[in-house]
Amino acid sequence: MKTKFDPHAFKQTSRRQFAKSVAATLMAAPLAASLVKAQTPTKPKEATAPPNPQPVPTPQQPSPLVEAYTEVARVRFGEKLTPEQLDQIKKDLNGYVGKDGTADRLRAIKLKNGDEPDFIFGVD
Repeated sequence: MKTKFDPHAFKQTSRRQFAKSVAATLMAAPLAASLVKAQTPTKPKEATAPPNPQPVPTPQQPSPLVEAYTEVARVRFGEKLTPEQLDQIKKDLNGYVGKDGTADRLRAIKLKNGDEPDFIFGVD
């Protein structure tokens, strides 16, 4: 007895499941990076001559967008977050949307008309 292959027998990913998996991946990325950093062995420091004093760079002022996002996080989750956690959120956001952040680097990539995503989303 020969069975016929049914392409609809496999469950396809819904938009909601896909969005949840992308969100979970984005939330887990900093955790994975910190775990990798924690697992790398540190090299013993060798005695070296003291370096010439370097001028201390002034801290970069966060953009208004970073301030707005931080304020939203404070209003939404303020009672659950410590001030140190809010400061860390502000630093992370500044790395994402601040000057020369991830968002600017992504905008700098020019896509051609024929560029497509790695996946093809289909709806039955």
